[in-house]
Amino acid sequence: MATAAVVGYAIEHNYGTLFVSAAPLYGRWGPHVGPGTAAAIAVAAAVVVHGPPLAARLSWRWLLPAAWGTGTVWTFSLALIDGWQRGVAGRLTARYEYLQVISPVNRFHDIPAALRDFTNHILLHSPDHWPAHIAGHPPAATLTFVYLDRIGLGGGAWAGVWCVTVGATAAPAVLVTIRTLAGEALARRSAPFLVLAPAAVWMGTSADGYFAAVAASAVALLALAVSGHRPRTAGLASGLLLGLTAYLSYGLTLFAVIAGAAVLLGTGSRLRPLPFVLAGLTVVPVVFTLFGFNWWDAYRLLVTRYFEGAGGVRPYGYWVWANLACTVLIAGPASVAGLRRAGWATVHLATAVCTRTPVPATRTQGTDDRGGTGPGTAGTATDTGAGSETDIGPGSGGPRLAVLVVAALIALLLADLSGMSKAETERIWLPFVLWMLPAAAFLPRPRAWLIAQATLALLLNHLLLTGW
Repeated sequence: MATAAVVGYAIEHNYGTLFVSAAPLYGRWGPHVGPGTAAAIAVAAAVVVHGPPLAARLSWRWLLPAAWGTGTVWTFSLALIDGWQRGVAGRLTARYEYLQVISPVNRFHDIPAALRDFTNHILLHSPDHWPAHIAGHPPAATLTFVYLDRIGLGGGAWAGVWCVTVGATAAPAVLVTIRTLAGEALARRSAPFLVLAPAAVWMGTSADGYFAAVAASAVALLALAVSGHRPRTAGLASGLLLGLTAYLSYGLTLFAVIAGAAVLLGTGSRLRPLPFVLAGLTVVPVVFTLFGFNWWDAYRLLVTRYFEGAGGVRPYGYWVWANLACTVLIAGPASVAGLRRAGWATVHLATAVCTRTPVPATRTQGTDDRGGTGPGTAGTATDTGAGSETDIGPGSGGPRLAVLVVAALIALLLADLSGMSKAETERIWLPFVLWMLPAAAFLPRPRAWLIAQATLALLLNHLLLTGW
């Protein structure tokens, strides 16, 4: 990160080809405090002190809404450090953002006509070309805000609230996936790190936080389906959301890597739900195609548009590694430290497979009628990670969680190597980074690592005026 900052400053100062003022981040230096400062510090302190024991003791039915609610408050408090207008209401009304085509002139008043004509406005030299974010995404992203406007929730404030509140549901979705595929103990250990993530600085209020939640829910439903939990219903719903994900962001087609990992880790009949997943997967593409939008043509034109603008000037030789410095800031030091342990857990799993040592499926038992945890769940002090390490041997759920983490890292690296993500990856890669945060579950002394995560987030939001 330090190298990326120094080299980035030199490149921008001498050549002006990075188009960012706080390289490698999109933003500028601007120390400040705001209405959300006290709330952000209070939430951080509360999660550090009470997060690990509560995550271990709360019944599962309460842990998920608690994670969502706390994550929502944390994200809003960070956003409000910049104030309501700059931090929330004005984010999605900027010149490059989605609401530019909704107000003051609604170019989506006739939605079928707008979809048929969508590709004619992607290129920079085309008549009435779309603003950068509309051109850079399939139309489902923009239609989300069009429909919010249609139901009376128009304007930047409602759009910002939507992105934060829906984006915060990504944490419960990841927890459901981990519990299903790797066991409840690891899910509970992951919960405080999913809540108190530095990524929340950009979850509020970029649309990519909303995209991350849709993609995470798709994988959670897929995990349930391939583990025998209502395989038909969950599989169909997963397919629907996976199809929607591809029409929210072109780059999220790489979520196939994470989805594939979930299928491989399934503990039930993995093939049984796949026809329903595929059936659901076709729905959104078929609907958009029937309305006249061609995904492949649009993507081809987007690549041209990307290199017509800043993407054609920004040097690949810098961003291909500086993007990873951005990732360090989104994921935080706990995730980086946990990645090493995830790597070892993956080695354990690979060794077990190569030597044909059975890797037992992680059996997860739900809460009992009284709201307590049954056998096999995390209900002890050891499971909070206080002063102990998680078992990451081949007989634990550790290797299974590691596979999910490594799959997310692979998807992120593919996006990096593509050259279509040069800068602004602190928001673009949010959907991938959320799946790397649970790597912190492998670490001992969770409170110390939570302090590091929260401190980084607070420093970023107070010292920089970020683009989102």
